[in-house]
Amino acid sequence: MTRLPLAGRTAVVTGVSRRRGIGFAIAARLASMGASLWCQHYSPHDADQPWGSESPDEVMAELSTRLTEGARLAHGSLDLAADDAAERLIADARKALGHLDILVCNHARSGGDGPLAEQTAAMLDGHWRVNTRATILATRAFAAQHDGRAGGRVVWMTSGQQLGPMRDEIAYAASKAALAGVTASVADDLIDRGILLNTVNPGPVNTGYLDPETTDRADRLDDIRAHFPQGRFGEPDDPARLIGWLVSDEGRWVVGQVISTEGGFRRW
Repeated sequence: MTRLPLAGRTAVVTGVSRRRGIGFAIAARLASMGASLWCQHYSPHDADQPWGSESPDEVMAELSTRLTEGARLAHGSLDLAADDAAERLIADARKALGHLDILVCNHARSGGDGPLAEQTAAMLDGHWRVNTRATILATRAFAAQHDGRAGGRVVWMTSGQQLGPMRDEIAYAASKAALAGVTASVADDLIDRGILLNTVNPGPVNTGYLDPETTDRADRLDDIRAHFPQGRFGEPDDPARLIGWLVSDEGRWVVGQVISTEGGFRRW
């Protein structure tokens, strides 16, 4: 039998709270490749969004059906805005599943943003704490527990703000731009510890926020879709396929890159 590419490895995936989400697609993809999983979720955040929240137990029950023989799944609710959340994320995952091989920081704060004229210290800090600070500190904690064995991987998520303007989401764009900007520096540190870091920009992916009944940009849906030459929005498994490749041995020669997977999305 052909050995599954992630058999015997354990991945932490953040932002796995909705079956329509990118986090679920990533976790499902890694599970199908043989990985054990520890998944972070925080339903109160989703409950405040137009697309709403799901029961974490139901989400995890479905995800468990994607596991391969011998793989395990554990999960926990964690507000990544808390000062100690990043350290607790790694500590809880390691306590449940042992040594951790892969960290995918998919989480992000949505909402509570606006154009430059509306920015406040609290707005900027809120996005920074979740999107940037928690990602960097979780990476630090992950690296500290890694023992140098083959297969150490970290994936961060950005949003293409370096490719075009996001004028109505200044706090979000700033927090994600920081990750893209520091990717090469952190990757250079981590590679000496046997860990490869890359950052992925998934482009506009419909996780429910581009459905007519739950979108917060109903007047722009047709216009946004027209910018995709393939005639559709991104789907959660589109970036998940790239991430699955990056964290496998097939991606072992890609380090410190910010990679866009956007289906040819045109910003003009």
